Amino acid sequence: MNDSPGWATPGSAPSDGQEAAIPRPSAPQDGGASTGQWSPEQPPPGQWSPPSNPGSGPGTRPPAPGWGGPQPPVWGTKPPAVKPGVIPLRPLGLGEILDGSVSALRAHWRTALGFSLAVSVVVQVAVTLMQRYLLPKPTTVDPNANGAEALRQASESARTTLLSLAPASLLTMIATLFTASIVTVVISRSVLGRPVTLSGAWAEARPRILPLIGLTLLVALITATVMTVGVGPGLLVGAEAGAALALLGFTAACVVILWLQVSFALAAPALMLERQSILAALRRSAKLVRGAWWRTFGILALTYLLVFLVSFLVSIPFGVIAVIADGTDISEFFESGGPSLGWPFLIITGIGEVIVSTLLYPFVAGVMALLYVDQRIRREALDLDLARAAGLSGDDAEPPRS
Repeated sequence: MNDSPGWATPGSAPSDGQEAAIPRPSAPQDGGASTGQWSPEQPPPGQWSPPSNPGSGPGTRPPAPGWGGPQPPVWGTKPPAVKPGVIPLRPLGLGEILDGSVSALRAHWRTALGFSLAVSVVVQVAVTLMQRYLLPKPTTVDPNANGAEALRQASESARTTLLSLAPASLLTMIATLFTASIVTVVISRSVLGRPVTLSGAWAEARPRILPLIGLTLLVALITATVMTVGVGPGLLVGAEAGAALALLGFTAACVVILWLQVSFALAAPALMLERQSILAALRRSAKLVRGAWWRTFGILALTYLLVFLVSFLVSIPFGVIAVIADGTDISEFFESGGPSLGWPFLIITGIGEVIVSTLLYPFVAGVMALLYVDQRIRREALDLDLARAAGLSGDDAEPPRS
């Protein structure tokens, strides 16, 4: 571990569910003998010190503990964790991961949120122009059609929808990747309590942009392949049996995709901070998540639930204002083909999207980076390396919490 954001890979450090060989302070065992990194001859820093009473002597009885005299060593309590930056250097709880992401963004808002705002504005302007001039209008569907005509209309409507969503999804993915690369560097500096500028963060992140895009495309390709394998046989069989087989395959594919998405959730931070290759980053993420899949899933699920709620709460007022400003009748949204959206609607909803993406893209990226740090602390004692990189000792401790 060096003191730069590009954290070195641990090499032989265990990642397969084993604990690191680096000793940690622990409670005494075997009749009070310490098994931690401290010995009785070298007491833990900040816990206790040998008695030094000027009035003590051969015939002087030391005062009882609790009455102003020296306190006996407390071997059962661990020293408080050092905290050079936004998180204490110890295994993190859910609240500390979420709070750490927010604290890092608040401390470096010019770098993280400023970059995210610039990217979001550029992407939203491009999406708005495409929606207005390039993307096809929704296909009109006749609710009374049946048979081959209904199938044709449904197929054409699905194709038009995919064509409409694909460009916006691609631009959003690129914006997310650029934001995640910068925020990951910001988090790596914030953990050590180091300052970071936009130019410095971009210099660190720029060489990893193309591998990060490749990683994202590879994960998307794996997801599409799993879904095709699951649904394909049922579609080929056709008829009622084929429909049942396709539904069963779809369910199985969703389970596999969910498992893969959680297993690969830490691949991007590993690729950025350890300078891993694409395949090595996927393997690294799978090793770090192994044995902690459900915990990782729970943290990610709660994170995306918060993202959904914030997006929903921000989008509703902007959507209502946009409909009123555009003069669109609410009933038009429920008609076949949808309404013809004007500039007021596109601009106002675009402003809402910019606000959401500016705040939420960096937050999610920060949670991913801190989850990666937490898993390495739990498995590889990364907290000790981080403390050394920050130039801290056991005396520079986080104040005990009441």
